[in-house]
Amino acid sequence: IRIVMLVAVLLSGLVIAGCPSGSVSEGVPAPGGSAPDFQLKSLEGETVSLDSLKGRPVMVNFWATWCGSCRVERPFIQEIYEDPAWSEQGLVILAVNLRESSSLVWSFMDYYGLTFMVLLDTRGEVGMMYNVSGIPTTYFIDKDGIIKDVKIGTFRNKAEIEQILSKLVAGE
Repeated sequence: IRIVMLVAVLLSGLVIAGCPSGSVSEGVPAPGGSAPDFQLKSLEGETVSLDSLKGRPVMVNFWATWCGSCRVERPFIQEIYEDPAWSEQGLVILAVNLRESSSLVWSFMDYYGLTFMVLLDTRGEVGMMYNVSGIPTTYFIDKDGIIKDVKIGTFRNKAEIEQILSKLVAGE
């Protein structure tokens, strides 16, 4: 009986510790709020700021080359990037690489034949600003700079991304 009671107490503590408080921490980017501006260099050396993209829907995907789940979804992001239906709607894809060198990222992109824009967050500052605690993490930002959705984890296919993008460009 003592063991059962001890296990029950321990499990209830784990359940309570894992429950969200129901409120978002102050300053943490979340759906309905403004997306914090940032400026990062692209692989090509161009400085890109999020604010300069207002007027267009933006998909910001945080990732790293060592992340297996990130590798799984790269081809789906490439398909979205190459799909004229999304480029006609002004979609911008920003793949923000966290804490890796440009040479490593160039090699990765070349090896996998990826051509979408990659920004380098070599110190992880933008990742911290966006409260990225696991990768991949993707923010969907509307043309007015408002976060409409956040996906933590891997996209399993192109259709899963398109489902969220359809709502984003429709203004939902």
